[in-house]
Amino acid sequence: MTYQYSFKDCLQRSERIQWRVEDIIGGDKRLDFSRPFMPESFARTADLDFLSEAEKLTLNHIRGHAYLSLFGVIEEFILPFVLDHARPLIITPLLEGDNYKARAFLEFANEEAKHIHLFRCFREEFLRNFGTRCDVIGPPDAIGKHVLSKPALAVSLLTLQIEWMTQRHFTDAMKDDASLDPQFKSLLLHHWMEEHQHAQLDALMTLSIAERLSAAEIDAGIEAYLELGAFFDEGVKQQTLLDLDALQRATGRTLSDAERARFLAQQHQANRWTYLGSGMSHPRFLETLGQISPARRDQVEAAAPAFS
Repeated sequence: MTYQYSFKDCLQRSERIQWRVEDIIGGDKRLDFSRPFMPESFARTADLDFLSEAEKLTLNHIRGHAYLSLFGVIEEFILPFVLDHARPLIITPLLEGDNYKARAFLEFANEEAKHIHLFRCFREEFLRNFGTRCDVIGPPDAIGKHVLSKPALAVSLLTLQIEWMTQRHFTDAMKDDASLDPQFKSLLLHHWMEEHQHAQLDALMTLSIAERLSAAEIDAGIEAYLELGAFFDEGVKQQTLLDLDALQRATGRTLSDAERARFLAQQHQANRWTYLGSGMSHPRFLETLGQISPARRDQVEAAAPAFS
């Protein structure tokens, strides 16, 4: 299998980026609720013509809250996974003198812990200023327990999909959208800056895990990855219901049965693209999967449009 990335380059980019949670959230760095948080390509509020413009903006904020809160949930299982499965990639290089490899993975884990801190701070500020309870699927430890019960290859592929997904989100939809709240966009920017290195390092870790497996174990791991995709598809369906409940609480309005059905169908599909399809179809993710199993790569690529 081909390793495309230099550990030294990943580490040096990480060291150049360096930011602290306290520098980008809190104090005078506040969310602007008069502006959207999420680009329309993800929020997809325009077609909900039974909502007023103010209600669409409120839904956009609710979707933005769910977006960063769910990343917090996800990071809480990524961190222990990275620590467990990167350990041999840290200890062995140290013994053999490959210091860049060891330090790159240690920085990976440190930055994941920082992201969890960032997302918790965001959620506290959001709920304090939004004024209405917004729920998120969970609890995180139950989700993490389920994910981490799967084979290591499955978890590593899911993590890789998520990391390349965040790269696509920012570069394709958020970076050049001047309508978004600058503070929310800043949080996404700083997360994106570090996730680029994480995606590359996780690609290396995924290939390293696969190299130790038999063909049958690889197939079982990829099948478990697909099962995790179905698990999260059900999760984003539940999140869509929670977002609807939050919207009705925030606006004081109860949707009719017909409006509710339209909302759930349209917003579930929007969530499927945000959290599943945009990662499954990322060329870099498919490239790594193709190195492990060309046939399974084709299967995932063929399935991705259903989540668009």
